[in-house]
Parts: sequence; structure tokens; C-alpha cells
Amino acid sequence: MTISAAAPARHALEQACSTVGLNPVGAELIRLAENQIWRLPGGVIVRIARPGQSATAEREVRVARWLAQKGIPAVRLVDVNQPVEAGGRPVTFWKELPSHEHGTPRDLARLLLQLHAQPKPDIELGYLDPFIRIAERLDAATTIPDDDRTWLRGLHSDLAAAWAERPTGLPDRAVHGDAWPGNLVRTSRGLLMMDLERFSIGPPEWDLVSTAVRRTTTGAVTAPEYDEFCATYGLDVTEWAGYPILAGARELRMATYAAQHAASNAEWTREAQHRVDCLRGRCGPRPWNWKGIM
Repeated sequence: MTISAAAPARHALEQACSTVGLNPVGAELIRLAENQIWRLPGGVIVRIARPGQSATAEREVRVARWLAQKGIPAVRLVDVNQPVEAGGRPVTFWKELPSHEHGTPRDLARLLLQLHAQPKPDIELGYLDPFIRIAERLDAATTIPDDDRTWLRGLHSDLAAAWAERPTGLPDRAVHGDAWPGNLVRTSRGLLMMDLERFSIGPPEWDLVSTAVRRTTTGAVTAPEYDEFCATYGLDVTEWAGYPILAGARELRMATYAAQHAASNAEWTREAQHRVDCLRGRCGPRPWNWKGIM
């Protein structure tokens, strides 16, 4: 981190804290990237999001308050009027997590069961878009050959059409949108759901498909772990007629995520191309054992 990079970040932090009456003295920078994360003395986490993300920040705040009202375990907001703007960026304030570790597929099923049991909330969330940013990711995927990108765009179009005509499933509910064990933690006080920015209204199956794909496609979830996940939730989403559509959308998201970031990180190039090759039928049947990307 350079001084020139840190100075505007600290200025934004100080401006945001001043707006809500918090003291930034002693603040510790946790991450300085597109999203900036600071820790204040007293257990407050300050998240300074990217410019243009005000609507997302406002939705996260609405979701966090609704989850707290319903008693669903999740990260909690600090009791201040938020989000606020600082330096053209939306800023939110969160209670710091206690000591924790990531949860398991079974833990995830427990939280999803509790979440999906709630009636649709009377707050503005928008409807789930499983293809959000796919087109932008493909435009940015400069390491992927043109023929492969053309094919992926065709797959995107086919899946979007199938999504619009998908079979009937569970009633629409509030869904997390990016439900996998990395987005929940286990603490001494129990499980907590994190990363609320993709919350929306949609089919609960979308939250279940992530774990199923980690079993059937990437190999990151073992057969016993997946069996526990299904037994805990009470449903195996792979038996639903619409599963191939949602699984295809999730696989496309994972492939284009890798492809986008391979353009700026050479360490991801091989894995990104491997994922595309898998989707194009060049690597045999699933599971393909995709490697995690950090």
C-alpha cells in the first residue's frame, strides 16, 4: 500500500465516520482494493464500496435489518443511519465478527432452511438475475480465444431462454443469491450468514444449486457432505426438472468469473481455459474438479 493510495482512502473513512458520529482515530486498514475495509477500535467494521454501488449498499442495509428483525443469524449493522456517501462511494458500518471459522454444507443447509421458511419480505429486493455481469465478464475475458467466447455467448443466450421457461419449483422467497460455505461462518455464538449483496426474490432452488454444483461439477463437496446437506434441508435439488438450467447458469458464472480475472492475473489463465474446455465437452464427464480461485 502506497501513501498516495492510502491518503484518499483514509479521507473517505474520516468523512464517513464524521457523518455518523464515529471516531476514526486508531482505525486499522484491513483491505485496500475496489472495496475498502477498515476496523475501528471498539469492534466496528467500515466497508467503503466501489463507486456506483449505492443501490447495492442500500439493499444490503435493508436485508440486514430484515434478517435481524426475523432473528435469522447474519452479520449485523452498527446502529447508525446508513449507508452514507464519502468520496463518491457508499459506506456501511458493521459489527465485527467474533472469532470464527467457515461453516460446512450441513451448516449452510440449516441457515437456508431458516431463510427460505420466511414469507417474501415486504422490502425492495428486485428479482434474481442468475446471469448478472455475464456479458461484461465475457467482454473482459481477453485470454479466452474468440471462438470460445462466441460459444459462451451462445450458451448464455440458450440458458437465459431456458431460465425464462423453467419448470415450476418451490414458491419464490428471499434468497441469498451466493449461498456457499464461504459465505457463512461458525462462531462461539452460532452460525452467521455473510455477504448479503446478492439477496433478491427468486426460486429457493438457486441457493441449493451452488452446493449441488460443488458436488457434481467441481468436486469440492464430497458425497457424504452432499447427502448431509440434502437431509438437513429436506430436498435434493438435482432431482428437480429445472436443475440442469440453474446448474448451467452457475457453471457459466464460475467459468466467466475465472475468465474475466485471468485477463489481469496470469495465475488464473490455465484454470479459466480449463473451465471453458469442460463446458465445451473437451474434458470428459463431470465432476471436473475445478480448482478454487482466490
